[in-house]
Amino acid sequence: MVSVALTGAGGQLGHDIVAGADRYDGIDLHPYTRSELDITNAESVLDAFSSIRPNVIIHAAAYTAVDDCETNELHAMEVNGAGTKNVVDAANAVRARVIYLSTDYVFDGTKTEPYIETDRPNPTSVYGRSKLAGERAVSELSTQGLIVRTSWVCGSHGANMVKTIMRAADAYPQLTFVDDQIGKPTFTADLAKTLLTLAQRDDHGIMHITNEGVVSWYEFCRHVLTEMGRDPSQVVPCSSTELQPPRPAPRPANSVLDNTRFGQLGLDPLPHFITPLRETIRDLTK
Repeated sequence: MVSVALTGAGGQLGHDIVAGADRYDGIDLHPYTRSELDITNAESVLDAFSSIRPNVIIHAAAYTAVDDCETNELHAMEVNGAGTKNVVDAANAVRARVIYLSTDYVFDGTKTEPYIETDRPNPTSVYGRSKLAGERAVSELSTQGLIVRTSWVCGSHGANMVKTIMRAADAYPQLTFVDDQIGKPTFTADLAKTLLTLAQRDDHGIMHITNEGVVSWYEFCRHVLTEMGRDPSQVVPCSSTELQPPRPAPRPANSVLDNTRFGQLGLDPLPHFITPLRETIRDLTK
């Protein structure tokens, strides 16, 4: 039996990890929501993990409001950087392994090919810099830590782009989305299953994990409308420079993460994003 502590249990990914853990006989999950565990308080984190002494900590808690981070840099660094250091320090004290959730935003998006794990990070946003600070805390303080980078996270719980598009499609006759930012949508139900599998292994270093399929935000919006049974011509493309109002945080033009290492370890690839997108829309429209 593997004892697993989970931070960020109330978030959209955390919700699906909690739900998925019931299907794993070999996992004893100890979930902590933000109200139950303040990761910016080092003493509280150490006390929590010392009381259960987990084998693995899945660290999914984060400040993920990308645009808000631009005007709240101190808070972003406190949560995503210093908070992650607190988690790693406590993990070391109880001899637990950390699986840290990171992001495509650690890259600047200027590469023309998919990003691999050994590419040099160069974040252009406060959010990206704060998550990279978390990565460095894991890599510098733990020899057995695993950094999992993912992208364009969506699911049935919490705020995400699928829900935003669905609301907008009902409210406006025409939607405008950028066609010069590309990435791989990743759905929390699939990612949660994979993280629970990884919790029972001993992989370390950096690993990219996304659903398959590369799209622009414009193309993704068209897929959402199609799965809703709506006319995809309701959405029109624009460039990032034409977007009004402009977004406070810069977005990587290329957010495509290569999943080669994941496959090389013999792990099953996540399905093409269309499959979980269809399931998510079905859940949200019940």
